[in-house]
Amino acid sequence: MNPLLLEIPTKIDTKRLYLRIPMAGDGETVNAAIRASINEFKLWLPLYQSMPEITETEIIVRRAHNQFLNRESFRFFIFSKETDEFIGTCSLHNIIWDIPKFEIGYWIDIRFSGKGFMTEAIQRLTHFAIQELNGRRIEIRCESSNTKSRTIPEKLGFELEGILRNEDFSADGKKLTDICIYAKII
Repeated sequence: MNPLLLEIPTKIDTKRLYLRIPMAGDGETVNAAIRASINEFKLWLPLYQSMPEITETEIIVRRAHNQFLNRESFRFFIFSKETDEFIGTCSLHNIIWDIPKFEIGYWIDIRFSGKGFMTEAIQRLTHFAIQELNGRRIEIRCESSNTKSRTIPEKLGFELEGILRNEDFSADGKKLTDICIYAKII
C-alpha cells in the first residue's frame, strides 16, 4: 500500500499526555521550550548549537507538518492533558516502508524532565508504530554518554544491539562519539 493512503491520526492520547502533529503557529511555543533548554540541547543536538529565531523554528514546524502529510516522518508535539503545556517532541523518522522500519527521536523541555513524560510518550509512539503502522523494527539511537536518553529505551524493553564506536560527531562537531543502537523487533 502506498503510505500516502494510510489514515494516520493527528492526535494520540496517553494517560497524562496528548501527542499531536505540528501546526502552523506552533513555532513560538516550541521556540520558548528550546530557549529554556538550549544549554542541555547543545550537548546532544547539532540543530541547536545556537538559539534559533522564532521564524526559524516556525519553518521547522511547518516542514514537519508537511513531512507528516507526505508520510515521510511523523513528528508529534507532546502536551500535558492537565495544563495544556508543551512538553517536547517525539517522532518516527528514517522510515523504510518496505520493512516497515522506524527510528524514534525525541527531546524534552528541560523544565519537564525527570517526570516520566518522555517515557510515557515513547511507549505510546512505539505501540502506535507496531500496532497501527505494522512496524517490524523500531530503533532508538543515541550517544553512549547520553545517559538520560539511554534510560528511555532501557525502561521500555528495547534491546541494546550494539554500540558503534566513532560512529558520529558530537553535537558541536568537535569529537567523535559512540552511538548506541536500541531496537524492538516484531
